[in-house]
Amino acid sequence: MKDLGITEKIARFALQSAYSHLSNDIRDQLKKHLLDSIGSMLYSLQAPTVQKLLRQTASLQQDGACQVPVIGHTAVDRAAQLYTLLIRYPDFMDNFLGKEATCHPSDNIGAVLAAAQLAGASGRDLLTTMAVAYQLECTLVEQMPLMAKGIDHTVLLAMSVTAALGKMFSLTEEETAHAIGITASTFNTTVTTRASYTYEWKGFASSLVALGCTNVVLLAKEGVTGPVSYFEGPKGFKEEFGMDPAFDCATGDFSLIKKCILKSYNAEVHTQPAVEAMLELRQQYNIAPAEVEKIDVTTFLTAYNIVGGGQYGNRKLVQTKEQADHSLPYLMAVALLDGEVWPQQFLPERIRRADVQALLQKVETGTGLPLHSPRKLIEKIDPYTAPYPEKMNTKVCVKLKSGEEHCIKKEDFKGFHTRPLSWDDVIAKFHRLGAGSLDEATREQIIRTVQNLENEDVSTLTNELSGSHALA
Repeated sequence: MKDLGITEKIARFALQSAYSHLSNDIRDQLKKHLLDSIGSMLYSLQAPTVQKLLRQTASLQQDGACQVPVIGHTAVDRAAQLYTLLIRYPDFMDNFLGKEATCHPSDNIGAVLAAAQLAGASGRDLLTTMAVAYQLECTLVEQMPLMAKGIDHTVLLAMSVTAALGKMFSLTEEETAHAIGITASTFNTTVTTRASYTYEWKGFASSLVALGCTNVVLLAKEGVTGPVSYFEGPKGFKEEFGMDPAFDCATGDFSLIKKCILKSYNAEVHTQPAVEAMLELRQQYNIAPAEVEKIDVTTFLTAYNIVGGGQYGNRKLVQTKEQADHSLPYLMAVALLDGEVWPQQFLPERIRRADVQALLQKVETGTGLPLHSPRKLIEKIDPYTAPYPEKMNTKVCVKLKSGEEHCIKKEDFKGFHTRPLSWDDVIAKFHRLGAGSLDEATREQIIRTVQNLENEDVSTLTNELSGSHALA
Protein backbone atom coordinates (compact mmCIF):
# COMPACT_ATOMS: atom_id res chain seq x y z
CA MET A 1 0.00 0.00 0.00
CA LYS A 2 1.56 3.29 -1.11
CA ASP A 3 2.07 6.19 1.27
CA LEU A 4 -0.49 8.95 1.02
CA GLY A 5 0.57 12.16 -0.66
CA ILE A 6 -0.09 15.48 1.07
CA THR A 7 -3.18 16.32 -1.00
CA GLU A 8 -4.59 12.94 0.04
CA LYS A 9 -3.67 13.53 3.69
CA ILE A 10 -5.43 16.90 3.61
CA ALA A 11 -8.49 15.35 1.99
CA ARG A 12 -8.62 12.56 4.56
CA PHE A 13 -8.32 14.99 7.47
CA ALA A 14 -11.21 17.05 6.09
CA LEU A 15 -13.54 14.16 5.31
CA GLN A 16 -12.91 12.24 8.54
CA SER A 17 -13.46 15.27 10.77
CA ALA A 18 -16.77 15.36 12.63
CA TYR A 19 -18.75 17.70 14.83
CA SER A 20 -18.12 15.37 17.75
CA HIS A 21 -14.40 16.18 17.47
CA LEU A 22 -15.03 19.81 18.40
CA SER A 23 -14.61 20.64 22.08
CA ASN A 24 -16.97 23.14 23.67
CA ASP A 25 -14.32 25.86 23.75
CA ILE A 26 -13.51 25.36 20.06
CA ARG A 27 -17.20 25.57 19.14
CA ASP A 28 -17.54 28.72 21.20
CA GLN A 29 -14.51 30.30 19.57
CA LEU A 30 -15.72 29.45 16.07
CA LYS A 31 -19.05 31.12 16.82
CA LYS A 32 -17.25 34.28 17.98
CA HIS A 33 -15.21 34.33 14.78
CA LEU A 34 -18.34 33.81 12.70
CA LEU A 35 -20.20 36.68 14.36
CA ASP A 36 -17.10 38.87 14.07
CA SER A 37 -16.95 38.08 10.35
CA ILE A 38 -20.65 38.84 9.87
CA GLY A 39 -20.07 42.26 11.44
CA SER A 40 -17.49 43.02 8.75
CA MET A 41 -19.86 41.63 6.13
CA LEU A 42 -22.64 44.00 7.14
CA TYR A 43 -20.37 47.03 7.27
CA SER A 44 -18.95 46.29 3.83
CA LEU A 45 -22.32 46.59 2.13
CA GLN A 46 -21.90 50.36 2.32
CA ALA A 47 -18.38 50.44 0.85
CA PRO A 48 -18.01 51.89 -2.69
CA THR A 49 -15.40 49.25 -3.55
CA VAL A 50 -17.80 46.42 -2.67
CA GLN A 51 -20.54 48.06 -4.73
CA LYS A 52 -18.41 47.38 -7.81
CA LEU A 53 -18.67 43.62 -7.26
CA LEU A 54 -22.36 43.86 -6.39
CA ARG A 55 -23.04 45.62 -9.70
CA GLN A 56 -20.96 43.11 -11.63
CA THR A 57 -22.60 40.11 -9.96
CA ALA A 58 -26.08 41.50 -10.57
CA SER A 59 -25.26 42.12 -14.23
CA LEU A 60 -24.03 38.55 -14.68
CA GLN A 61 -26.79 36.74 -12.81
CA GLN A 62 -29.71 37.85 -10.71
CA ASP A 63 -31.03 34.38 -10.02
CA GLY A 64 -29.51 31.28 -8.49
CA ALA A 65 -29.61 28.83 -5.61
CA CYS A 66 -28.01 31.09 -2.99
CA GLN A 67 -29.75 33.94 -1.22
CA VAL A 68 -27.44 36.90 -0.60
CA PRO A 69 -27.80 40.51 0.57
CA VAL A 70 -28.77 43.25 -1.89
CA ILE A 71 -28.94 41.08 -5.03
CA GLY A 72 -31.41 38.49 -3.76
CA HIS A 73 -30.25 35.26 -5.39
CA THR A 74 -27.15 34.21 -7.31
CA ALA A 75 -25.11 31.13 -8.15
CA VAL A 76 -23.12 29.39 -5.44
CA ASP A 77 -19.69 30.40 -6.79
CA ARG A 78 -20.67 34.06 -7.03
CA ALA A 79 -22.21 33.90 -3.56
CA ALA A 80 -18.89 32.52 -2.32
CA GLN A 81 -17.07 35.42 -3.95
CA LEU A 82 -19.45 38.04 -2.59
CA TYR A 83 -19.53 36.72 0.96
CA THR A 84 -15.73 36.49 1.01
CA LEU A 85 -15.25 40.05 -0.18
CA LEU A 86 -17.82 41.36 2.30
CA ILE A 87 -15.95 39.71 5.17
CA ARG A 88 -12.49 40.59 3.89
CA TYR A 89 -12.87 44.15 2.63
CA PRO A 90 -12.68 46.17 5.90
CA ASP A 91 -9.57 44.20 6.99
CA PHE A 92 -11.15 43.95 10.45
CA MET A 93 -11.33 40.13 10.50
CA ASP A 94 -9.36 37.42 12.27
CA ASN A 95 -5.76 36.23 11.87
CA PHE A 96 -3.39 33.42 12.59
CA LEU A 97 0.31 34.20 13.04
CA GLY A 98 3.01 31.78 11.94
CA LYS A 99 6.71 32.45 12.43
CA GLU A 100 7.22 33.70 8.89
CA ALA A 101 3.70 34.18 7.53
CA THR A 102 0.14 35.01 8.49
CA CYS A 103 -3.34 34.30 7.16
CA HIS A 104 -6.98 35.21 7.69
CA PRO A 105 -8.84 31.98 8.54
CA SER A 106 -12.18 33.78 8.09
CA ASP A 107 -11.36 34.00 4.37
CA ASN A 108 -12.76 30.44 4.33
CA ILE A 109 -16.17 31.38 5.72
CA GLY A 110 -17.69 32.95 2.60
CA ALA A 111 -17.30 29.90 0.37
CA VAL A 112 -18.39 27.52 3.13
CA LEU A 113 -21.47 29.64 3.89
CA ALA A 114 -22.48 29.68 0.22
CA ALA A 115 -21.90 25.94 -0.15
CA ALA A 116 -23.91 25.28 3.00
CA GLN A 117 -26.95 26.91 1.37
CA LEU A 118 -26.67 24.74 -1.72
CA ALA A 119 -26.14 21.62 0.38
CA GLY A 120 -28.99 22.39 2.79
CA ALA A 121 -26.51 22.10 5.65
CA SER A 122 -27.11 22.32 9.37
CA GLY A 123 -25.38 24.66 11.76
CA ARG A 124 -23.33 21.72 13.00
CA ASP A 125 -22.17 21.09 9.44
CA LEU A 126 -21.13 24.73 9.12
CA LEU A 127 -19.17 24.69 12.39
CA THR A 128 -17.43 21.45 11.41
CA THR A 129 -16.36 22.67 7.99
CA MET A 130 -15.25 25.99 9.49
CA ALA A 131 -13.10 24.05 11.95
CA VAL A 132 -11.61 21.98 9.13
CA ALA A 133 -10.77 25.06 7.10
CA TYR A 134 -9.33 26.97 10.05
CA GLN A 135 -7.13 24.11 11.26
CA LEU A 136 -5.94 23.35 7.72
CA GLU A 137 -4.99 26.88 6.76
CA CYS A 138 -3.21 27.50 10.07
CA THR A 139 -1.30 24.22 9.73
CA LEU A 140 -0.27 25.07 6.18
CA VAL A 141 0.91 28.55 7.23
CA GLU A 142 3.17 26.98 9.85
CA GLN A 143 4.57 24.34 7.48
CA MET A 144 4.66 26.39 4.28
CA PRO A 145 5.55 30.06 4.97
CA LEU A 146 5.26 31.04 1.33
CA MET A 147 5.01 34.77 1.96
CA ALA A 148 8.74 34.73 2.72
CA LYS A 149 9.21 33.58 -0.89
CA GLY A 150 6.89 36.19 -2.39
CA ILE A 151 3.83 33.94 -2.72
CA ASP A 152 0.60 35.19 -1.17
CA HIS A 153 -1.15 33.34 1.66
CA THR A 154 -4.21 32.92 -0.57
CA VAL A 155 -2.55 29.85 -2.12
CA LEU A 156 -2.91 28.20 1.29
CA LEU A 157 -6.49 29.44 1.47
CA ALA A 158 -7.11 27.70 -1.85
CA MET A 159 -6.14 24.37 -0.31
CA SER A 160 -8.00 24.81 2.97
CA VAL A 161 -11.23 26.07 1.46
CA THR A 162 -11.16 23.36 -1.22
CA ALA A 163 -10.83 20.65 1.41
CA ALA A 164 -13.67 22.18 3.45
CA LEU A 165 -15.88 22.43 0.35
CA GLY A 166 -15.06 18.82 -0.47
CA LYS A 167 -16.58 17.89 2.86
CA MET A 168 -19.59 20.20 2.49
CA PHE A 169 -20.37 18.87 -1.01
CA SER A 170 -19.79 15.21 0.02
CA LEU A 171 -16.93 14.49 -2.37
CA THR A 172 -14.95 11.29 -2.04
CA GLU A 173 -11.41 11.35 -0.70
CA GLU A 174 -10.06 10.85 -4.22
CA GLU A 175 -12.20 13.63 -5.68
CA THR A 176 -11.17 16.01 -2.89
CA ALA A 177 -7.48 15.25 -3.40
CA HIS A 178 -7.84 15.98 -7.12
CA ALA A 179 -9.60 19.27 -6.34
CA ILE A 180 -6.83 20.29 -3.89
CA GLY A 181 -4.21 19.55 -6.52
CA ILE A 182 -6.03 21.68 -9.07
CA THR A 183 -6.55 24.70 -6.82
CA ALA A 184 -3.07 24.54 -5.29
CA SER A 185 -1.46 24.54 -8.73
CA THR A 186 -3.79 27.25 -10.07
CA PHE A 187 -3.94 29.93 -7.37
CA ASN A 188 -0.25 30.73 -6.88
CA THR A 189 -0.65 34.48 -6.48
CA THR A 190 2.15 36.82 -5.42
CA VAL A 191 2.34 39.15 -2.43
CA THR A 192 2.71 42.11 -4.80
CA THR A 193 -0.93 42.94 -4.16
CA ARG A 194 -0.09 43.73 -0.51
CA ALA A 195 3.06 45.77 -1.19
CA SER A 196 3.24 49.54 -1.56
CA TYR A 197 1.60 51.24 -3.52
CA THR A 198 -1.39 49.16 -2.35
CA TYR A 199 -4.54 48.99 -4.47
CA GLU A 200 -8.11 47.75 -4.05
CA TRP A 201 -7.19 44.22 -5.13
CA LYS A 202 -5.72 43.59 -1.66
CA GLY A 203 -9.30 43.21 -0.44
CA PHE A 204 -10.50 41.28 -3.48
CA ALA A 205 -7.81 38.60 -3.84
CA SER A 206 -9.28 36.00 -1.50
CA SER A 207 -12.77 36.42 -2.97
CA LEU A 208 -11.58 35.33 -6.40
CA VAL A 209 -9.99 32.27 -4.80
CA ALA A 210 -13.33 31.46 -3.15
CA LEU A 211 -15.13 31.71 -6.49
CA GLY A 212 -12.55 29.60 -8.30
CA CYS A 213 -12.29 26.90 -5.65
CA THR A 214 -16.06 26.49 -5.55
CA ASN A 215 -16.01 25.91 -9.31
CA VAL A 216 -13.13 23.44 -9.05
CA VAL A 217 -14.76 21.40 -6.28
CA LEU A 218 -17.97 21.05 -8.26
CA LEU A 219 -15.94 20.02 -11.32
CA ALA A 220 -14.07 17.44 -9.25
CA LYS A 221 -17.42 16.09 -8.07
CA GLU A 222 -18.20 15.55 -11.76
CA GLY A 223 -14.98 13.54 -12.11
CA VAL A 224 -12.48 16.14 -13.37
CA THR A 225 -8.97 15.12 -12.30
CA GLY A 226 -5.93 17.17 -11.34
CA PRO A 227 -2.35 16.89 -10.02
CA VAL A 228 -2.85 14.78 -6.90
CA SER A 229 0.95 14.66 -6.54
CA TYR A 230 1.16 18.47 -6.46
CA PHE A 231 3.59 18.37 -3.55
CA GLU A 232 5.74 15.35 -4.29
CA GLY A 233 5.69 15.03 -8.09
CA PRO A 234 8.07 16.36 -10.75
CA LYS A 235 8.08 20.20 -10.76
CA GLY A 236 5.92 19.95 -7.65
CA PHE A 237 5.80 22.15 -4.57
CA LYS A 238 8.68 20.52 -2.71
CA GLU A 239 11.00 20.70 -5.68
CA GLU A 240 10.12 24.23 -6.75
CA PHE A 241 9.93 25.93 -3.34
CA GLY A 242 12.58 23.98 -1.47
CA MET A 243 10.22 23.22 1.42
CA ASP A 244 9.35 19.81 2.82
CA PRO A 245 5.97 19.99 4.56
CA ALA A 246 4.79 16.78 6.20
CA PHE A 247 1.17 17.61 6.99
CA ASP A 248 0.87 15.40 10.03
CA CYS A 249 -2.40 16.84 11.34
CA ALA A 250 -4.28 14.02 13.07
CA THR A 251 -8.02 13.56 12.64
CA GLY A 252 -9.81 15.54 15.32
CA ASP A 253 -6.86 17.85 16.01
CA PHE A 254 -8.17 21.41 16.04
CA SER A 255 -5.59 22.79 18.45
CA LEU A 256 -4.40 25.66 16.22
CA ILE A 257 -7.83 27.27 16.30
CA LYS A 258 -7.03 28.29 19.87
CA LYS A 259 -4.20 30.43 18.47
CA CYS A 260 -6.50 32.34 16.08
CA ILE A 261 -6.97 35.97 17.08
CA LEU A 262 -9.47 38.78 16.59
CA LYS A 263 -8.75 42.45 16.01
CA SER A 264 -9.70 45.25 18.37
CA TYR A 265 -8.62 47.89 15.86
CA ASN A 266 -9.36 48.19 12.16
CA ALA A 267 -5.75 47.82 11.08
CA GLU A 268 -3.26 45.25 9.81
CA VAL A 269 -2.76 42.60 12.48
CA HIS A 270 0.89 43.30 13.24
CA THR A 271 0.05 46.90 14.13
CA GLN A 272 -2.46 45.98 16.85
CA PRO A 273 -0.04 46.27 19.82
CA ALA A 274 1.29 49.60 18.53
CA VAL A 275 -2.21 51.01 18.09
CA GLU A 276 -3.17 49.91 21.59
CA ALA A 277 0.00 51.49 22.97
CA MET A 278 -0.64 54.80 21.19
CA LEU A 279 -4.22 54.96 22.43
CA GLU A 280 -3.04 54.36 25.99
CA LEU A 281 -0.35 57.04 25.67
CA ARG A 282 -2.97 59.48 24.39
CA GLN A 283 -5.27 58.76 27.30
CA GLN A 284 -2.64 58.68 30.06
CA TYR A 285 -0.69 61.79 29.07
CA ASN A 286 -3.31 63.86 27.22
CA ILE A 287 -0.86 64.35 24.36
CA ALA A 288 -1.58 67.27 22.05
CA PRO A 289 -0.65 66.30 18.47
CA ALA A 290 0.61 69.84 17.76
CA GLU A 291 3.24 69.37 20.48
CA VAL A 292 4.68 66.16 18.99
CA GLU A 293 8.26 66.33 17.78
CA LYS A 294 8.64 62.67 16.83
CA ILE A 295 7.03 59.24 17.23
CA ASP A 296 9.31 56.20 17.37
CA VAL A 297 7.95 52.68 16.93
CA THR A 298 10.20 49.71 17.63
CA THR A 299 8.69 46.43 16.51
CA PHE A 300 9.48 42.92 15.26
CA LEU A 301 10.83 42.23 11.80
CA THR A 302 7.61 40.95 10.22
CA ALA A 303 5.73 44.10 11.22
CA TYR A 304 8.57 46.33 10.04
CA ASN A 305 8.72 44.62 6.67
CA ILE A 306 4.97 44.61 5.98
CA VAL A 307 3.74 47.90 7.46
CA GLY A 308 6.78 49.83 8.64
CA GLY A 309 8.60 50.62 5.39
CA GLY A 310 10.72 47.48 5.05
CA GLN A 311 10.50 44.91 2.27
CA TYR A 312 6.93 45.84 1.28
CA GLY A 313 7.91 49.39 0.43
CA ASN A 314 7.28 52.98 1.48
CA ARG A 315 4.46 53.27 4.04
CA LYS A 316 4.43 57.07 4.28
CA LEU A 317 2.71 57.47 0.92
CA VAL A 318 -0.92 57.16 2.02
CA GLN A 319 -3.88 58.23 -0.10
CA THR A 320 -6.35 55.32 0.03
CA LYS A 321 -7.85 52.91 2.55
CA GLU A 322 -5.67 50.05 1.32
CA GLN A 323 -2.51 52.08 1.91
CA ALA A 324 -3.71 53.49 5.24
CA ASP A 325 -4.61 50.25 7.02
CA HIS A 326 -1.19 48.82 6.07
CA SER A 327 0.79 51.91 7.10
CA LEU A 328 2.15 51.94 10.65
CA PRO A 329 2.97 55.68 10.36
CA TYR A 330 -0.62 56.50 9.35
CA LEU A 331 -2.09 54.33 12.08
CA MET A 332 0.04 55.94 14.77
CA ALA A 333 -0.92 59.41 13.55
CA VAL A 334 -4.64 58.79 13.23
CA ALA A 335 -4.83 56.96 16.57
CA LEU A 336 -3.26 59.93 18.34
CA LEU A 337 -5.47 62.43 16.53
CA ASP A 338 -8.82 60.60 16.69
CA GLY A 339 -8.51 58.34 19.73
CA GLU A 340 -9.72 55.29 17.80
CA VAL A 341 -8.97 53.21 14.71
CA TRP A 342 -12.24 52.09 13.11
CA PRO A 343 -13.54 52.13 9.55
CA GLN A 344 -14.26 55.85 9.82
CA GLN A 345 -10.51 56.45 10.01
CA PHE A 346 -10.17 55.07 6.47
CA LEU A 347 -12.65 57.27 4.66
CA PRO A 348 -10.93 59.24 1.86
CA GLU A 349 -11.68 62.60 3.44
CA ARG A 350 -10.04 61.50 6.72
CA ILE A 351 -6.98 59.95 5.11
CA ARG A 352 -6.15 63.00 3.02
CA ARG A 353 -6.69 65.63 5.71
CA ALA A 354 -3.62 67.78 6.39
CA ASP A 355 -3.37 67.00 10.12
CA VAL A 356 -2.83 63.26 9.71
CA GLN A 357 -0.70 63.62 6.59
CA ALA A 358 1.68 65.95 8.45
CA LEU A 359 1.80 63.87 11.64
CA LEU A 360 2.50 60.54 9.90
CA GLN A 361 5.70 62.05 8.49
CA LYS A 362 6.97 62.35 12.06
CA VAL A 363 6.68 58.58 12.68
CA GLU A 364 9.85 56.51 12.44
CA THR A 365 9.80 52.71 12.56
CA GLY A 366 12.50 50.16 13.23
CA THR A 367 13.33 46.84 14.84
CA GLY A 368 15.28 45.98 17.98
CA LEU A 369 18.50 45.86 15.95
CA PRO A 370 19.63 48.04 13.04
CA LEU A 371 20.26 44.90 10.94
CA HIS A 372 17.34 43.29 9.09
CA SER A 373 19.12 40.35 7.45
CA PRO A 374 19.90 37.53 7.32
CA ARG A 375 16.42 36.77 8.62
CA LYS A 376 17.29 33.51 10.38
CA LEU A 377 19.94 35.30 12.45
CA ILE A 378 17.69 38.28 13.26
CA GLU A 379 14.97 35.88 14.44
CA LYS A 380 17.42 34.59 17.06
CA ILE A 381 19.15 37.73 18.30
CA ASP A 382 16.68 40.63 17.93
CA PRO A 383 14.84 40.94 21.28
CA TYR A 384 11.71 42.20 19.51
CA THR A 385 11.72 39.59 16.73
CA ALA A 386 12.87 36.45 18.56
CA PRO A 387 9.68 35.92 20.64
CA TYR A 388 7.34 36.36 17.64
CA PRO A 389 4.69 34.96 17.06
CA GLU A 390 4.14 33.93 20.69
CA LYS A 391 4.66 37.58 21.62
CA MET A 392 4.30 40.75 19.53
CA ASN A 393 6.92 42.92 21.24
CA THR A 394 6.38 46.57 20.33
CA LYS A 395 7.40 49.88 21.90
CA VAL A 396 5.87 53.26 21.05
CA CYS A 397 7.59 56.47 22.20
CA VAL A 398 6.20 59.96 21.70
CA LYS A 399 8.75 62.75 22.02
CA LEU A 400 7.31 66.23 22.56
CA LYS A 401 8.79 69.55 21.46
CA SER A 402 9.39 70.32 25.14
CA GLY A 403 11.85 67.43 25.29
CA GLU A 404 9.46 65.28 27.34
CA GLU A 405 9.11 61.68 26.16
CA HIS A 406 6.46 59.05 26.94
CA CYS A 407 6.83 55.34 26.08
CA ILE A 408 4.74 52.19 26.37
CA LYS A 409 5.88 48.67 25.56
CA LYS A 410 3.48 45.85 24.59
CA GLU A 411 3.85 42.13 24.00
CA ASP A 412 0.24 41.46 22.95
CA PHE A 413 -3.09 43.27 22.56
CA LYS A 414 -6.73 42.78 23.47
CA GLY A 415 -7.87 40.15 20.96
CA PHE A 416 -4.60 38.18 20.93
CA HIS A 417 -4.85 34.57 22.08
CA THR A 418 -3.31 35.57 25.42
CA ARG A 419 -6.06 38.20 25.92
CA PRO A 420 -9.00 37.00 23.80
CA LEU A 421 -12.11 39.08 23.17
CA SER A 422 -15.10 38.13 25.31
CA TRP A 423 -18.58 37.58 23.92
CA ASP A 424 -19.48 41.08 25.12
CA ASP A 425 -16.52 42.49 23.16
CA VAL A 426 -17.45 40.62 19.98
CA ILE A 427 -21.12 41.58 20.27
CA ALA A 428 -20.29 45.25 20.79
CA LYS A 429 -18.04 45.21 17.73
CA PHE A 430 -20.74 43.43 15.71
CA HIS A 431 -23.42 45.99 16.63
CA ARG A 432 -21.19 48.93 15.78
CA LEU A 433 -20.19 47.51 12.41
CA GLY A 434 -23.67 46.31 11.46
CA ALA A 435 -25.74 49.28 12.58
CA GLY A 436 -25.83 50.90 9.15
CA SER A 437 -27.09 47.77 7.37
CA LEU A 438 -29.51 46.05 9.76
CA ASP A 439 -31.90 47.24 12.45
CA GLU A 440 -31.11 46.35 16.06
CA ALA A 441 -33.81 43.68 16.37
CA THR A 442 -32.45 41.75 13.40
CA ARG A 443 -28.89 42.10 14.67
CA GLU A 444 -29.98 40.68 18.02
CA GLN A 445 -31.62 37.76 16.24
CA ILE A 446 -28.44 37.03 14.29
CA ILE A 447 -26.49 36.97 17.57
CA ARG A 448 -28.95 34.44 19.02
CA THR A 449 -28.76 32.31 15.86
CA VAL A 450 -24.96 32.23 15.87
CA GLN A 451 -24.76 31.46 19.57
CA ASN A 452 -27.24 28.58 19.10
CA LEU A 453 -25.89 27.50 15.71
CA GLU A 454 -25.58 23.80 16.56
CA ASN A 455 -29.39 23.71 16.84
CA GLU A 456 -30.12 25.78 13.72
CA ASP A 457 -30.06 25.27 9.97
CA VAL A 458 -27.72 27.49 7.96
CA SER A 459 -30.73 28.77 6.03
CA THR A 460 -31.94 30.49 9.21
CA LEU A 461 -28.77 32.56 9.32
CA THR A 462 -28.62 33.33 5.60
CA ASN A 463 -32.29 34.37 5.59
CA GLU A 464 -31.57 36.82 8.40
CA LEU A 465 -28.56 38.17 6.53
CA SER A 466 -30.49 38.57 3.29
CA GLY A 467 -32.54 41.36 4.88
CA SER A 468 -29.45 43.50 5.19
CA HIS A 469 -30.15 45.17 1.85
CA ALA A 470 -32.91 47.20 3.44
CA LEU A 471 -30.62 49.79 5.05
CA ALA A 472 -27.58 49.34 2.84
